[in-house]
Formats: sequence, C-alpha cells, structure tokens
Amino acid sequence: MTKIDSAFRIPRSAIPWLLFAAVIVFVYFFGLTIPLLGPDEPRYSQVAREMFERGDWVTPTLGGFHWFEKPALLYWLQIAAYNLFGVSEFSARFGSALFGLGTILSLWILGRHFPAKTQRRQENSFANWLALITASSIGIIVFSRGASFDIILTFPMTAAMVSFYIFDLTLRDAEAQSKETTASQAISASLHLHVSVSLFAFYFFIGVALLAKGLVGIVFPFAIVGFYYLLSWRLPSRTFILSLVWGTLVAALVAATWYLPMYQRHGWEFIDEFFIQHHFQRYTSNKYFHPQPFYFFFWVLPLMTIPWLPFLVVGLWDFGKKMFHHRETENTENAGRQSSDLRVSSSPNLAFSPAPLLRFAVAWLMVPLVFFSFSGSKLPGYILPALPPAMILTAVAVFGFIQKSEIRYRIVQAAAIATLVVVVALLLFVVPRFADVDSVKDLIATATQNGYVNENVLTLHTVSHNAEFYAPGRLLRDSKGKQKKLLGVTEVLDEIKKNNGESVLVLVPLEYLSQLRDSTMVRSKVLKENGEFAIVYVQAK
Repeated sequence: MTKIDSAFRIPRSAIPWLLFAAVIVFVYFFGLTIPLLGPDEPRYSQVAREMFERGDWVTPTLGGFHWFEKPALLYWLQIAAYNLFGVSEFSARFGSALFGLGTILSLWILGRHFPAKTQRRQENSFANWLALITASSIGIIVFSRGASFDIILTFPMTAAMVSFYIFDLTLRDAEAQSKETTASQAISASLHLHVSVSLFAFYFFIGVALLAKGLVGIVFPFAIVGFYYLLSWRLPSRTFILSLVWGTLVAALVAATWYLPMYQRHGWEFIDEFFIQHHFQRYTSNKYFHPQPFYFFFWVLPLMTIPWLPFLVVGLWDFGKKMFHHRETENTENAGRQSSDLRVSSSPNLAFSPAPLLRFAVAWLMVPLVFFSFSGSKLPGYILPALPPAMILTAVAVFGFIQKSEIRYRIVQAAAIATLVVVVALLLFVVPRFADVDSVKDLIATATQNGYVNENVLTLHTVSHNAEFYAPGRLLRDSKGKQKKLLGVTEVLDEIKKNNGESVLVLVPLEYLSQLRDSTMVRSKVLKENGEFAIVYVQAK
C-alpha cells in the first residue's frame, strides 16, 4: 500500500462514528416539509418571502408593513434557501437545520481539544461522544427544525464561546511552554497563530450573534467570559484585554452589515421599535403577554436535555461537590499532566481532568439562565443558548459512565440511536396529524382547488398567524399592520360592502361556525374543517 493510500484510508474505528454523523445529518433534514407551525414560523417565513420578492435584504416587512422585531440573519438564510429551492416550508427551515448541525460541530471541535481517551478504547474521543449526546438531545433536535430565531442565536453563541475557550486553553499552553522549555520558535509561532485565529473567531461570531437576535449576542459572551474568570480565580490575560479594542470593532463591523443600512433607512423608527420596545420593554415588562414564574427556565432547560437528563443531574452534582473544594494546577489539560484532585466521577481510566471545562460550562450555563429568569417575558426557546453548556456537563458524566463496561458503552449508543429513530417515527406518523389541525394550509389549499384564489381572507373571532404564509396579501389588517379580528357577522358584512360586495373567505373557530350558517345577512358555504377551524365562502344576501 502506498503512502497516499494509507493517508486517505479511513480507520476501521472511525466507521461507526461516520455512520452516526450520516444518520444525524439525515434526521436533521428529514421532515422539514411539514406545514409551518405555531405563530412564529409562518410569520418569520412570510417576512423573508416579502424581502425575497422585493429583492430587499435590509427592511423586514409583514403584509407590507414594517416588521422590526428581530434582526435579519434568519431572514437572510431563508432568502438564500428560497433562491436555491423555491419558497417552501423546507426552505424556510433549511437554515435552522444547518445552524443546529453547526452547533453540534462547534461542540465537537471543543471536544477535540481534550485528548480524553481510555485505556480500553483508544479510538473513542470525548469529542465524538459530546457531539452524539448533543445531537440526540430533544432541545437541539426540536429547535433545529423550526423557522425561528432561537437556534439562529445558539449556533454563533456556541461558536463564539468555543472559540474563546480554545483561545484561553491555547494561550495558557503557550505560556506554560515558554516557562518550562526552550522549544523551537516554529512551535511557539504555531501556538500564537492558533491564539490569534481563535480570538478573532470569538469576536467574529459575536458579530454574527448580534445579527441573529440583537444585543444578547454581545452581552452574553462578555458576561460568560467574566464569570468564567471569576470562577477560575484568574484575571483576564493581557492578550484578551488588549483584544477588547480591535475585537469589539470586528464584531461591530460584522453587525453593521445590517444595523447600519437599517438605521440609514429608518432612523428613529428602527431604534424605537427594535431596541426600546423589543429589547428593553420586552425584558422589563409583560407587554408581549408571555408571563411565567421566575423558576420557569430551571425546569424547561433540564427537559431539553432528554433523554440525557439523569446524566445532567450527575454532572451538576459532581461540579457542586468537588469544584469548590479543590483547585487544579494550571494547564493540566494542555501539559498532559494528570490531576488527582478532580476526576470524572467513577472514571479511574479517564486520561484527562475536566475541571476548567466544567467551570467554563457552568459559567456559560448560568449567565443566560439567570438573565432570562428575571425577564418579564418568557418563552421556552429563550433558554436554548444555555443548552450547549448543559450538554457539555452531561457529556462529561456520560463519558465517565461508559468507562465501566462494554454494556454501558452500548446502552448509551443505543439510547442515542433510539432517540433519533423515535424522532423520525414522530415526524412520519404523529406530527403531520398535529400540523393538519394547527395549520390552515389545507384549508387555504381547499379553497384554491375550488377556484377561490383571489378572495380576501377574513378571520372571525380569531387571528390566524399561520395564514400569513399560506394566504399572503389576502388578510385584513388594521392601520398598524396587525391582523384585524372580526367579532360578529355584522362586521363580516361590513367588510364585504367595503369590498364592493365581493365575496370573501372566512376562517372561523368551529364553535362560532353556527353564526355564519344561521345568519340571515349572508350566504355561506363551508369548504373544509380541520378539527379546530373552518374555512367558509361568504357572500352578502
């Protein structure tokens, strides 16, 4: 066998992990074609469609009205997918699936910097297990399938934090080498290049995070880094302090690709709606009607780690029990020295000490958890940026667990595969039935099949955010651009008269359907019901 053949030959031990990777990619892109669900997916997808149709990459609109709630990164991903695949549910979710896989890849890269191998299975690195555990966690799976901003923020946040930790790890390694040896300048130069690239990536991804969901994209990374230094009882390095000047400029330049043209076009309107209303008022009040108790995220976050929740508990327990009672020698991981004061629980053969990584993960987890717990508005997806560090804690516990026996090793792999199989089964047999009820796609499609393609779509005793995507340009709106909810047949008749007596389609909850059927003012024909809503063709008598 030639040297070239040997270099490109895949080791037999890597084949199972490559198969895992292929299955994960398949699952993350499988079933993205189901109808858009909830209030957010169809609205965000329609905003991107309107920008796509206008050829405008700057100003988000919904129904032709300005929509300044969120930054543009999700819309850009959707517009790019619309260009590639056409306007569809798959295109609307494609970027989210990519960013979910990007989150997993970022954690795999982090794991590669910990050469944790066991005496029994030298081929199984911590990186592979961290990626597998993350990819099979229910929170990452679910939010990677949604056309919403939560995973769009989580990926650049994860990439930024991984970049910082690699920078910190490499810098400490370089400092240790400079003190202990007079190694070649080539090695030193390589380490310093690694430091510079990692630090640049940290600030670059902060800029991307600003484009993903606003100010939390820069607040969280700096708060996490500060908390990590505090937990480590260390001051920031001189290199990091000096980088704050040029690094913040890098982040600002990345973010300016959207913020600057938005401000130039819309001025105070943009500042007021985007920053004042949808940042500060959303955080400090219940203006947007999402109240939850303070402890809401303390139970939502653990549920996102299913099926690995028991291991998260073990990981947190080990951290709480040992972290504040032991101090580890600096650069334990980098210099390859074993530390006897802190090992993974029940892992006598584990060849690395994870104390700095656990400190970093806890700092990363606590910042968004505490921040959002004080928010006046709470939705489950808000806490998603805290899930990657939770998976680090979980994976460390899992990695310790599998060292005991072959059976444990196989059980964990089987649990991961079983989770992915269950997800595919749900997408095949359960989710479509739920989508048929939650979405108005089939209702609008039925009306179209009956030839009602131009009629305005009114909403009686309800507001259908789902219809934003499936009945674009046909919904009734008030002067501020919000959907107008009609409260009786008289109001439906008034809208028909305003439209010169033209017939309309009405979306109505089934409990109010009799109002149209029994009315003496209009003629109505029920076109289809989906178990929750009906679509009705209505004419004035």
